[in-house]
Amino acid sequence: MVNITTIRTASNGLWQGDNPLNFAFPLLIVQTTLIIVVSRFLAFLLKPLHQPKVIAEIVGGILLGPSAFGRNKDYLHKIFPSWSTPILESVASIGLLFYLFLVGLELDLSSTRRSGRRGFSIALAGITLPFLCGIGVALVFRKTIDGADKAGFTQFLVFMGVALSITAFPVLARILAELKLLTTQIGETAMAAAAFNDVGAWILLAVAVALAGDGAGGHNKSPLISIWVLLSGVAFVAFMMVVIRPAMKWVASRCTPEQDVVDEAYICLTLTGVMVAGFMTDIIGIHSIFGAFVFGLAIPKGQFADRLISRIEDLVSGLLLPLYFASSGLKTDVAKIRGGRAWGLLALVITTACAGKILGTFVVAMMFMIPARESLTLGVLMNTKGLVELIVLNIGKEEKVLNDESFAILVLMALFTTFITCPVVMAIYKPARGISIRTHRKLCDLSTADQAAKDELRILACVHGPNNAPSLISLIDSIRSTKKSQLKLFLMHLVELTERSSSIVMVQRARKNGFPFFNRTPRGEWYDRVAGAFQAYSQLGRVTVRPTTAISALATMYEDICHVAEEKRAAMIVLPFHKQWRCDGDDHEKKEINVGNDWRGVNQRVLQNAPCSVAVLVDRGFDNFKAQSLEPDKVVALRICIVFLGGPDDREALELGGRMADHPAVKVKVVRFAEKEGLESNGLMLKPSPTKSTENMDREKEKELDEAAVAEFRSKLVEDGTAEYTELVVARNIVEGVLAIGRSGDQDLIIVGKGRFPSSMVAELADRQAEHAELGPVGDILAFSGHGVVSSILVIQQHNVAHAVEAPVSKMVRGEYEKFAPDESSSVLA
Repeated sequence: MVNITTIRTASNGLWQGDNPLNFAFPLLIVQTTLIIVVSRFLAFLLKPLHQPKVIAEIVGGILLGPSAFGRNKDYLHKIFPSWSTPILESVASIGLLFYLFLVGLELDLSSTRRSGRRGFSIALAGITLPFLCGIGVALVFRKTIDGADKAGFTQFLVFMGVALSITAFPVLARILAELKLLTTQIGETAMAAAAFNDVGAWILLAVAVALAGDGAGGHNKSPLISIWVLLSGVAFVAFMMVVIRPAMKWVASRCTPEQDVVDEAYICLTLTGVMVAGFMTDIIGIHSIFGAFVFGLAIPKGQFADRLISRIEDLVSGLLLPLYFASSGLKTDVAKIRGGRAWGLLALVITTACAGKILGTFVVAMMFMIPARESLTLGVLMNTKGLVELIVLNIGKEEKVLNDESFAILVLMALFTTFITCPVVMAIYKPARGISIRTHRKLCDLSTADQAAKDELRILACVHGPNNAPSLISLIDSIRSTKKSQLKLFLMHLVELTERSSSIVMVQRARKNGFPFFNRTPRGEWYDRVAGAFQAYSQLGRVTVRPTTAISALATMYEDICHVAEEKRAAMIVLPFHKQWRCDGDDHEKKEINVGNDWRGVNQRVLQNAPCSVAVLVDRGFDNFKAQSLEPDKVVALRICIVFLGGPDDREALELGGRMADHPAVKVKVVRFAEKEGLESNGLMLKPSPTKSTENMDREKEKELDEAAVAEFRSKLVEDGTAEYTELVVARNIVEGVLAIGRSGDQDLIIVGKGRFPSSMVAELADRQAEHAELGPVGDILAFSGHGVVSSILVIQQHNVAHAVEAPVSKMVRGEYEKFAPDESSSVLA
């Protein structure tokens, strides 16, 4: 038996004969590193199964503990000796304290109002029935498990009831996000019910702890003590809401959008308050984490709360919290579950927990007229266990209410019920993806559609964040016509789903606030201009804006974008290019902002899978808001040039240009490059794609369509002076001609087709390696930063199943082909 008071903190090192594993701090470093590495490796293995990280962390703890590796006593005594347990658990408890503070900070009960009555009723049923089932299981445990009857009768019943009735709010949010259900109605209902369930679980936990006393000796304790503990707990909550909450509102007011920097003293004061609140509830006799959770609830949601989350969540969630989950696993000895009787009890607990939670939720959901399949899905989702469950079990073990066998059975129950949630939901709930109304998949379709379809143009515009908004406003405003159809804009904020919980918090706020990011942006000139632009749109009556949010891993985000485009019957998707050029302060030189190649991959996949036409906006400062004016005699504010080479993509660009030309504040110019007679005899031609049939490459038909589109544009818009038209005949290379337009600075925006069916004029481009193959040959040379182009670029791809596979640009020199080769290392397009 080691006397912990003799353990020193740091060693003198191996050279002086000390074994670092016999000293507290070096051993803590080894334990922490081992836990993080194992849990991260398991999380990587379980990721394809959509399992939350908590599963990997608990399983990692079980593997490192006496159930697996710990069977080797030398390993257990050297890496996890008994004297190190209080040290590891103390560090883990600090992480737990701040994590529960984060949970309280993120739990916005006001966001549950839309599903309030329904969510509350589902939560109530989801707690009551499992709690009663838990009491029944507790009676069986006391008669069956040796030593289970040593704990106080009431304490044991309450702990078992709480253990079976809990829903893990943070874990559920992660699972919903993984399954792309977070922003759906079923996800909203599940989150509202889980929020109420979480609050109810904390109340029950406080009651359980108050009743527990010293567990096995709880028989001799006066009932008055439990009453005093509960009354003190109620007084603490009242004090936090009546006194501390107004004080924290004042602190939060010091962090306004106008004051971008938060005084460090306020952050330190708040973090100290977490520990003080924890200490207060520990004095009362309720676990310290209860105080941290209530303190988190007392802080108003907004910029200050977001800053706190961003400051501490990586350290807490990434480093300290896994220690707590792992310590739970280290205390779980599966070997204690011996014989058919014990495994039968495990099956009984799992069956009872699942049946009680799913049945209770299902019945109430059906009463609220929720369809049977969705009601069943809600029941399975509400059966998610996790953090709070483990806290209850650990407190029960500390208070000696649960012995080793009961603890192991209940930990495995929590693991199993959480593990099956994702697979079961994916099996029983597959939202309908099909729509019955035919989608107008390209702008050209609208020109030939009936009058009802002409009356409305639907565009899905995607943004990464506030930086994309000014150019988007300018583009949408230029498309808004005073003569043609009504414009309906679906504004989609793309949020990357990371392991950080704040990405989920952002979506919850977005759903509550409407606009995904405008409310999170510092107020100032930019904010006022953007807000004013959308305000003007709402007053116009000819443009309606519907905000939405997509939260997803970048690898699958294109599915969300394409699904919304299909569901909303969009004619075009507008995507921001992954690079942007902006002036920095007084410096007029534009600097490149790159959001990363992962976002480039999102664009590439959308281009490949989109159910409608797609436009990629390369922004070089296309944020001219003068075009917002409605005065018909307004001077030209935006100058737009369409480069026309021929092909379906260029015809789509011409159709968009025709709509823009109707705007009184937009001047459209079309520059058509025509090839000189006998060009192909000079040795330039196209190489057909081996996967394409010759009928899909009918150049004569394409030329006829090009001529018809140009003739229609000229008759409607050029002859009355609305737009300009210029035709340039080129002998060999169009590159210099195109770049001259971009370098001149005479145009605010240049619109080009992607050119998947390119003319032989662009075959000269086969000599160069494409930097951004997804923009097509012409778009790529205009977007290249080294060419000195100053205009913004809009690259358009027309939706056409026949041209889904690009025809590569080629050049034949002395009988040999040289392909225009995309950068295959980063491109997903053919």
